[in-house]
Amino acid sequence: MEGIKETIFKLLRIDNLVDSISGYVETRVKILKIEIKEDVARVLSKGLVSGSLIIIGLIFLFFISIGFAQFLNSYFEDSFKGYFIIAGIYLMILILFLIFRKTIDKKFQRYFSEMIKKDKD
Repeated sequence: MEGIKETIFKLLRIDNLVDSISGYVETRVKILKIEIKEDVARVLSKGLVSGSLIIIGLIFLFFISIGFAQFLNSYFEDSFKGYFIIAGIYLMILILFLIFRKTIDKKFQRYFSEMIKKDKD
């Protein structure tokens, strides 16, 4: 009976098929792990660059605001009007963002969706 069973397995080559399928699955898992690592590395690098740009931009904005406020103070010959004017400008920007936040949010969503689609292609 054992001989017949082995003969049938050899005839159908099921043992080779099982080995091939398991090898294929293992290879696909390894490839998937490598792709995930690459995606994580890409996201982290983009995040670090974006974060650095945001920090540098905020520092620039901070110092340019102080400098412009000091200039306005000397122009108006007062020690505080320039700071109030700059604060008022930022308040108007904040109000505009609050009014148009849904539109801005949709544009950001579209932008990030397109970026994700580009990365997948």
